[in-house]
Amino acid sequence: MSEPVFLDVGGREVRVSNPDKVYFPERGFTKLDVVEYFLAVGDGILHALRERPTTLERWPSGVIEGAKLSTRQDNRGDAFYQKRVPKGAPSWVETARITFPSGRPADEVCPTELAVVPWAANLGTLTFHPWPVRRDDTDRPDQMRIDLDPQPGTDFADAARLAHAARALLDELGMDGFPKTSGGRGVHLYVPIEPRWDFVEVRRAVIAFGRELERREPEQVTMSWWKEDRGERVFIDYNQMCRDRTMASAYSVRPKPRATVSAPLRWDELDDVVPEDFDISTMPDRFAQVGNPHTELDERAYSLEPLLEMAERDSRDRDLGDLPYPPDYPKMPGEPKRVQPSRARADT
Repeated sequence: MSEPVFLDVGGREVRVSNPDKVYFPERGFTKLDVVEYFLAVGDGILHALRERPTTLERWPSGVIEGAKLSTRQDNRGDAFYQKRVPKGAPSWVETARITFPSGRPADEVCPTELAVVPWAANLGTLTFHPWPVRRDDTDRPDQMRIDLDPQPGTDFADAARLAHAARALLDELGMDGFPKTSGGRGVHLYVPIEPRWDFVEVRRAVIAFGRELERREPEQVTMSWWKEDRGERVFIDYNQMCRDRTMASAYSVRPKPRATVSAPLRWDELDDVVPEDFDISTMPDRFAQVGNPHTELDERAYSLEPLLEMAERDSRDRDLGDLPYPPDYPKMPGEPKRVQPSRARADT
């Protein structure tokens, strides 16, 4: 075990224990390499996290072969989500009180200064999952997040093409979005909105948006929650707008062998990149040269009224109601049965 390293980050002393521990064997990247990466993109990662309740995705043993992430169904993994502030956190690690779908509250890490990021990285945090809310109102999102998730048979290029169609629809609605790679095969679009609506209403707006995009691009888009019905299309994961569902932040490291990162992009870059272009070795130079393409994300706030009106028309004119929630959610008002179509057919 290597001797700890002590870093001065904005006047805070941050201890990095066992800095030579290899986190990404394929690339030889160590824990200290990860910490130094986050410091190199410090303004960008803090912009994505500041004042937001944030779940920590911790990989304390690194991304070793065969390592798995614990899930709600199986908690025996090598990595896990830290939803409550860890015990022994320094006093300058601030928190925000959030409420889970069950109604239980928790105090989550809420970054307000850069030192929180390397402190969390020392605990094995690779991916930061900020809520789409600020801590002064954790019930009303200020971002509508659209997750373009390629299904088997499709890839990043398909998600990128669909992102342009999504932007055209947003433009018709008087809105715009900010794209980024997921760090895997997908594309995320962040749309800044006025914090006037709760999670149920924002999710309803995403469903209306996805349904309209599906009508326009039926060969490319699916809104089916059930994998058996998705086909070789890009799934718009509307349930990412549920309470307690989050996306990897911009500049987060993903637990992939190549240590790719979630990269904020300009729209004119989307067709010319692949996720592998961005990792902890290449992103610092990019950040130094072009800065953060998402800087203006906090400078705009759009109304959801056009999308909620679209949702109302879907309900009134097309008899389209709600869609299924995730399986761990309590049964929601107006929600259809959570039954796979094949099972429902077999039961009739």
